[in-house]
Amino acid sequence: MTNHKAIQSIFTGLRPFTVGFDEMFDHFDTMAHHLPHMTANNYPPYNIVKVSEEKYCIELAIAGFSKADIEIESKDNILTVSTLDKKDENELETEYLHKGISARSFKKAFNLAEYVIVQGASFKDGILSIELERIVPEAMKPKTIKIK
Repeated sequence: MTNHKAIQSIFTGLRPFTVGFDEMFDHFDTMAHHLPHMTANNYPPYNIVKVSEEKYCIELAIAGFSKADIEIESKDNILTVSTLDKKDENELETEYLHKGISARSFKKAFNLAEYVIVQGASFKDGILSIELERIVPEAMKPKTIKIK
């Protein structure tokens, strides 16, 4: 049995200078291991916008869907956006010479940092915008320790 914590990772050089980050480093190592699978599917195209120091917006280009077709879920620091397959009866009868606009179903997941919460979502002109904000609890903010 191998001790997978002893396996070299990109964070090995940082471990001697940190305390309590093992779980985070292991999480990033797992993500790096799965990176080829995570990046293989680039549908739908999306942007991640840094609005301010603590606010972000994820924009997904999902033309061909309505609000009712879209499901957004935030659970355990993972934001998941998904749709169902659209079966349009008119499309089944349509003969395409070229079909470049896709309305296929998808499931896209984003890992959220600790304390990042979804503030809301909007859908306009085929772009789904999800507003995120990092809200650090007062107890977790830096504090000065007085010496007695």
